[in-house]
Amino acid sequence: MATANKFRIGTELNSTSASFFARALPVAMLALTSQLPAVAQTSLREQLRALPFKIAYECYVNDNWEIFVMNADGSSATNLTQTPNVHEHYPQISPDGTKICFSVDEGEGREAIRSLYVMDIDGKNRKKLVENAREPFWSPDGKVLGFLNQEYPKFNVMDFYTKGMSFYDMATGKIGPHVNSTNLHHLYNPCWSSNGKWITATVHAGMGVGHAILLIEAHGDRIINLKIPGCRPCFSPDGKQIAWGAGDHEIAAAALDLDSDQPSISHWRLRIKDKTNEIYHVDWSPDSRFLCFSRGPASKGDPDKPGTFQAACEIVGVFAPGWDICAVPADRDGFLDLNDPDTDLFMLTTNGFSNKEPAWFRVRR
Repeated sequence: MATANKFRIGTELNSTSASFFARALPVAMLALTSQLPAVAQTSLREQLRALPFKIAYECYVNDNWEIFVMNADGSSATNLTQTPNVHEHYPQISPDGTKICFSVDEGEGREAIRSLYVMDIDGKNRKKLVENAREPFWSPDGKVLGFLNQEYPKFNVMDFYTKGMSFYDMATGKIGPHVNSTNLHHLYNPCWSSNGKWITATVHAGMGVGHAILLIEAHGDRIINLKIPGCRPCFSPDGKQIAWGAGDHEIAAAALDLDSDQPSISHWRLRIKDKTNEIYHVDWSPDSRFLCFSRGPASKGDPDKPGTFQAACEIVGVFAPGWDICAVPADRDGFLDLNDPDTDLFMLTTNGFSNKEPAWFRVRR
C-alpha cells in the first residue's frame, strides 16, 4: 500500500513537473533570448539599416570618376559630384560629418593634375584647396586637413609618389609642413588617431625601409615601425584599434594602445580572408563595430577609359572592374572566410563599377 501510494504520488509529481516545465520553458527561452546581443537576433543587413551612418565612396560611371554617398545598408546611393569633365575620388569625411575632402584629377596621362577639394556633405559649396597633392586626412578636431605632396611636377598614379607632409588650416587657409616633413618620403594612405598624437601611413621604398606600416608622431619627429605586413592602415574612431590590409587577400584588425610611450601590435584579433578576390581600403564605422572595404578581382586597370591609368587596380585613379563594397561585423575575434556562404557579409554595392575607398560618417540631424 505504501508502495502504491508512493508510486501514485511520484506519478502526480512527474505530471505536475512536466506541466510546469512545459509552461515555464517558453518564458525562460524568451528571457534568455532577450538578453542575447542584438547581433545574434538580427541579420547584418537589418543592423546596418538601423545605423545612423552613411558611407561615401568613389565609383566609375559614364566614363567618369564620381563621389557617391549611400546609407549604411547600401540603399539610396546618390551621386554628389556629377562632373563629366573632371574626375573625383578618395573621399574623406570630416570628424563632425559635415564636409568631404577628396581628390580631383584634371587632364590625362603625365599631364594630369591632381588637386584637393572640399565640399559640404551634400555636395554644395565646393572649394579647391591645393594642387599637386593627394591622400588627404583630417585631424580629430576637424580644424586641420593633412595631405601628402606630389613628389615631382609630372603626374604619376603610383600611390607612394609623395614627398613630405603638409597641413592645411581650415579656418585661415594657411599651409604649413609637418615638423619632420623633410624626412617623410614615399608615404601613402595616412590616417590621424583620435587622440591627436599619431598619424599612421604606409611607406614604400623610402625612409630607409622597403615597405612598412608606420606610426608618425603628429607634432614631433618620432617614427615607429609597427612591423606588420601590408598597407593602408586605418585607426578605429574609439582610438583602441587599427585595421589594415595584411595582404592582397586579407584584412586584419588588432588592439593598439595609442596612449602608451611605445605603441605596438602583438595579437591580430580579427582576420578577414578572401582567397578568390582582392580586398582593400578598409574603414571603420563611427561606433567601431563594423568594417567596410572594397572587394574584387585582381587587374591592372583599363587606361583606354577617360581619367584612368594602368597600375594595380586598388590604386586611386585605376579602374577596377567588378569591384564592390561590402561590410562585416568587427566586434568579434577569429577568422572570417568571405568565401564561406554562411559568413556574416553584406554587399553594399553590386554593380561592379569600380566601387572603392569607402568612408563611413555619422549623419547629423
